[in-house]
Amino acid sequence: MKKLLILSAAASAVLMAGGDIAPVEPAVAAPVVAQPSGWDFSGQAVVYYQTNDKLNGVLSDGTADSLFDQGTSFADFGLQLRAVNKDVFAGIGAGVEVSGLSTLNLENWMVSDVMQGTGGTDVDGLTDGGWISQMYLTYGVGNTTLKLGRQELPKSLSPFAFSEGWNVFKNTFDAALVVNTDIANTTIVGAWVGGANHNGLGALNDLTDFNSVNDDNGIYMLTVQNKSIEGLTLTGTYYYAAEMVGDDDAHILWGDANYKFGDYCVAGQVGTVMSDGFDNDTVAYGLKVGGNFGMFNASLAYSGVDDGDSGVFNVGGVKTPLYTQMILNQGAIRSDNDTFVFRAGMKALGGNFGLAYDYTTDNSDADNDYQELDFTYKTKVFSDTTTLFAGYIYRDADAWDDAQNVVRFWARYNF
Repeated sequence: MKKLLILSAAASAVLMAGGDIAPVEPAVAAPVVAQPSGWDFSGQAVVYYQTNDKLNGVLSDGTADSLFDQGTSFADFGLQLRAVNKDVFAGIGAGVEVSGLSTLNLENWMVSDVMQGTGGTDVDGLTDGGWISQMYLTYGVGNTTLKLGRQELPKSLSPFAFSEGWNVFKNTFDAALVVNTDIANTTIVGAWVGGANHNGLGALNDLTDFNSVNDDNGIYMLTVQNKSIEGLTLTGTYYYAAEMVGDDDAHILWGDANYKFGDYCVAGQVGTVMSDGFDNDTVAYGLKVGGNFGMFNASLAYSGVDDGDSGVFNVGGVKTPLYTQMILNQGAIRSDNDTFVFRAGMKALGGNFGLAYDYTTDNSDADNDYQELDFTYKTKVFSDTTTLFAGYIYRDADAWDDAQNVVRFWARYNF
């Protein structure tokens, strides 16, 4: 079985991993179909497109790939349906979610790859497909809730094993989750994670493929979050993975403090990934300050990661929990670096404009400093049922011959 914790740390370095049309009303009313009592049905439809230049560098004929070329473009259509019942029988709840992806045959003329795969073995064999993305049971007693099965995990409570939302659909986990709120202003979360799929870019990233994260041992997690002081949120997380690094256990400690006062906030994070099987443990830390200024907002973030063996990562994905995470900079910030990110936003034209700039100093022998500029726009239309996103990303590194330009569009209709 695969050990995704170490594989995900390596996958985070991948450079290109990484956030509709209104429904037509029928002319004749559809017949009313009786639905089982207590079931809530919902879903989403997504259209996603991304293109970049220089994906393959300079080609054999001496030319370079360009934006919107078929060979450097990706696209997917996704449909997701879910049903949730909080009390199916005797207080036992249930939820199920099915997801499907289609190329819409765009690979024949417009793109050469997909954003997320469903079992295709190479880019010449793109396939449509589907999978059960969530299926779980829930049960509550007093202030304690149990959730057992395939489910999403949030980054706020599980910073090294979370569901990433940047792609068409989120990755999910086969897990047992217990949440308790008996202590005032405190949430205690315990989890055992046994399996996961992987959220990445391209057909070879098969979301239908769920694998063990640590053979039969799984990974144990304990998170405590406290909000006793007004405006202050303190979160601490511990992971334990038996025999994850060869015959040695792995341990992760991560802490986060976020203080909001009026329109401003200050936050700090620190953590470590440890194992006797490592030559060097990993230590990471970060700071962030920011605020809202009428229709504008701005923030400045810093993160530092040492040269430890594992770096900072996400089991089941490619992003990091660092404050300096941007659209595509995870490969540069996950290990042995110092990074500063400035962000600014503005509410205008019915939506939100965003600007972010990253400068990463590579402290390794490669000395490959990195820069990224993200310019984005997001808005909701059609009575807020549909979210539209457009983004331009400029990225460059000292070791690259040329900078890279990336353009991303998506539309997400929720029903």
